[in-house]
Amino acid sequence: MEILGNDQHKIIFGDTLVALAALPDNSIDLIFADPPYNIGKNFSGQRDKWDTDEDYLNWCYKWLDLCVQKMKTNGSFYVMTATQFMPFFDIYLSKKLYILSRIVWHYDSSGVQAKKYYGSMYEPILFCVKDKENYTFNTEEILVEAKTGATRKLIDYRKDPPQVYNYEKVPGNVWEFPRVRYRMEEYENHPTQKPIALLDRIIKASSNVGDLVLDPFSGTFTTCFVAKESGRNSIGIELQEEYVKIGLRRLKLAKEYKGEKLKKEIRSFETRKIAAVQNLKLFEESDGTFIHS
Repeated sequence: MEILGNDQHKIIFGDTLVALAALPDNSIDLIFADPPYNIGKNFSGQRDKWDTDEDYLNWCYKWLDLCVQKMKTNGSFYVMTATQFMPFFDIYLSKKLYILSRIVWHYDSSGVQAKKYYGSMYEPILFCVKDKENYTFNTEEILVEAKTGATRKLIDYRKDPPQVYNYEKVPGNVWEFPRVRYRMEEYENHPTQKPIALLDRIIKASSNVGDLVLDPFSGTFTTCFVAKESGRNSIGIELQEEYVKIGLRRLKLAKEYKGEKLKKEIRSFETRKIAAVQNLKLFEESDGTFIHS
């Protein structure tokens, strides 16, 4: 296990069970966990697949217990997994925490999801707390448009005197954010990258400036990136070295790692653009000279 970064933003390069066990109990304000889903994704050469579903769930219960142990008494815990495993998470955590919301992250897809059954167009998220009477929830930070009031401008005649419906409201438990696509600016080379917008809502709602945010499966370190942008502190745990390098770069914690300069991977369409610019610079005139050098 290797600890990188600084006092405000730490990256722990190692196994999450070992790293979590080493953290102080009751020390984390907000945990966002997006573990492998046990569906066969390729994470930098390591397959996301356990021998049996029972093996996967038993592993999950270990890190779930550790996360609960590391949360402050007024802390919050958001956790994701595949739709088929979320019922097990729900039942397990409901014995240890208060589950305040069961969130559906919905997204569209341009491709065919299924032909003989209904394709999956969402991922579930549990929002849990230790103390349902004492936890952070910054309503004003996450308000969205209330279409009844803001767009339709309907009048609520049940009130005395009658008044227009509110223009803003707290989001419901169905969230619509697009998945991270290859051509998006925030894209990193990772099979299950979560969007900045999703983490922005979670972090702003359930933590305050200066709080400590933990992501035990950091991947592209979006959680830690948003935490830093929002004035929070962060700890990101990651097992794969390629993703650790992404975290060091995105959080601007290092320009080099083991002698390698940390640069964002150039995508194929960007390569073509670079080539086109170079060709323009090297455009040859009819007499054999170049317009640009």
